[in-house]
Amino acid sequence: MVRVLILGANGQIARLAEQLLLAETEAQLTLFLRRPNRLTPADTGREKVIGGDATDQSALIEAMNGIDVVYANLAGQNIEEQARAVTAAMNKSGVRRLIWISTLGIYDEVPGNFGKWNKQQLGSYLDRYGAAAKVIENSGLDETIIRPAWLTNKDEIDYETTEKSELFKGTEVSRKSVAAFVVRLIQDPSEEVHASVGIDKPHTDGDKPAWL
Repeated sequence: MVRVLILGANGQIARLAEQLLLAETEAQLTLFLRRPNRLTPADTGREKVIGGDATDQSALIEAMNGIDVVYANLAGQNIEEQARAVTAAMNKSGVRRLIWISTLGIYDEVPGNFGKWNKQQLGSYLDRYGAAAKVIENSGLDETIIRPAWLTNKDEIDYETTEKSELFKGTEVSRKSVAAFVVRLIQDPSEEVHASVGIDKPHTDGDKPAWL
């Protein structure tokens, strides 16, 4: 039985991952978020909710007690600071496995007109998330960084992946697909260790996502 700490547990992908973990695994979940009153456990026998800030190293260390896998679904202007706090807390707690959600384009790996459009749309967001990814990659942990394409709310699991050394494919992917990939890594923690993985829906190449 794996024990998972979900940081940023009220995020849309995190909520979908929570549902899949409860349905498809026997994992015990700790749901960590700034305002815990926003989240009610779906299964009180397998879940607990903890309030805290992802920049608060002491709160993170306390939440990591007994944890096997940390799944970070974090965002914000201070994402690099959050990355530093999370990795420091994990190193102090002895928790090794980290799954970290980032974004496409942090390595300038998105080709063609879509890459240009993506860079224009995201701007300094890419710099912040790229800096956070460097913190994760240099942490000494067993990390996987996930770089999703532009996100949709389609009720589907349909994805392909690319490695850091490859050009990004596609323009969009469903949040449910990203959640399913997270659950796959939790079920097999040895998969994609020390990797930065792009994730998109096959056959969605274009100058920008079709729905924009």
